Amino acid sequence: MALNVVIMAAGKGTRMHSTTPKVLHKLAGRPLLQHVLDRVAPLAPARCVVVTGHGAERVEQQVGTAGVCVRQEPQLGTGHAVQQTLPALDDAAETTLILNGDVPLIGTDTAQALAEACDGRQLALLTVELADATGYGRILRSGDAHGGHVLGIVEHKDASPRQREIREVYTGMMAAPTALLKRWLMALKNDNAQGEYYLTDVVAMAVAEGVPVVARHAASETEVLGVNSPAQLAELERRLQRRQADSLMNAGLRLADPARFDLRGTLTHGRDVEIDVNCVFEGAVDLGDEVRIGANCVIRNARIAAGAVIHPFTHIDGEALGVQVGAGALIGPFARLRPGAVLGDEVHIGNFVEVKNSTLAKGAKANHLAYLGDATVGERVNYGAGSITANYDGANKHRTVIGNDVHVGSNCVLVAPITLGDGATIGGGSTIAKDAPAGQLTVARAKQVSLAGWQRPKK
Repeated sequence: MALNVVIMAAGKGTRMHSTTPKVLHKLAGRPLLQHVLDRVAPLAPARCVVVTGHGAERVEQQVGTAGVCVRQEPQLGTGHAVQQTLPALDDAAETTLILNGDVPLIGTDTAQALAEACDGRQLALLTVELADATGYGRILRSGDAHGGHVLGIVEHKDASPRQREIREVYTGMMAAPTALLKRWLMALKNDNAQGEYYLTDVVAMAVAEGVPVVARHAASETEVLGVNSPAQLAELERRLQRRQADSLMNAGLRLADPARFDLRGTLTHGRDVEIDVNCVFEGAVDLGDEVRIGANCVIRNARIAAGAVIHPFTHIDGEALGVQVGAGALIGPFARLRPGAVLGDEVHIGNFVEVKNSTLAKGAKANHLAYLGDATVGERVNYGAGSITANYDGANKHRTVIGNDVHVGSNCVLVAPITLGDGATIGGGSTIAKDAPAGQLTVARAKQVSLAGWQRPKK
């Protein structure tokens, strides 16, 4: 079945009290609109049309190549918004599915079922029953509240006190025969309390023409909840995080407290993995068998091999390069691994140690207050407290190579480019600017020098 998809994303979101367009506020690390685009993609629509308005340029940048954008200026109601899409719709697509960009958890299956209920010949509405229906349009039926035919929708602000007692509400999403929808939209009037063109008025038009109107119930309340305030955004965040936590626990992951867990990307895991409270996972994270993650860690774009232990308050951010932690490694507490950190098996990175764009071979240790940047570190190296690689000369980065079994004392500065041969020992407090021979003790104290005439190196 050929399908058009329309996503409403023009609203300002006044109650968000923000200059950010409402649909660009983030849920689980991604904009609300991106959630909707991702859930629509499997439907392979002939056209995906996004209606923009407030902050249009920013919203359109987010849409990118995922859809065609049309602007609603000025914003005169939901019906007026869909009117703007008419030139962009594919007339050959029998059904047009209308979704909301601020309702991020709509299920792909639910959207598919709604389109199938329309089948290019009847108007299908997505509804749900809410204990508190404030702000939602009420479903008006003939006869029995649940079994009667759908007669129309009345907006909350136009509803009578008796109509406001109705619990079945319209979620703002529908599927309509494309040809009929176009005719109905052009016949909309704005003779209501707000002087707006309501999309919901097409229901009465369908009834008047004898076109069947059917209601399809959402699978859950959560998937049709919209975001109109910071409180609603926070509530939806917790619902989504709990859903993700339950799914992971059902697959065997052990969470100390699922209410204090945040996943803002993808998390894959092996067997017997444990995660303590207040941990945040972003990007793509893979945890091997028997990995232990301590409390209050933030981990992004990283692969952590079997048996590794990430102690509390560790920050790992792989960005584009990623971070790799070897089997049996011990990281933290209060450690920081930056992009390009590749740690071998049984590596120890202790408190207040930072590693960036560096490779540490099996059994290497930097246990306290140290920095390793742009370095290649051999096996069984012991890197002392307070030591750093001086890898940046103000214009270019340079590499430090530390051979196997090297011992670097406390408070050393290794001025790159430099190589420390296998088995070398660097005495505490040394500033090393020349290669150190293998197997020898090297001690070098910095001398006071004049900087007159010094110039920053050119790139």
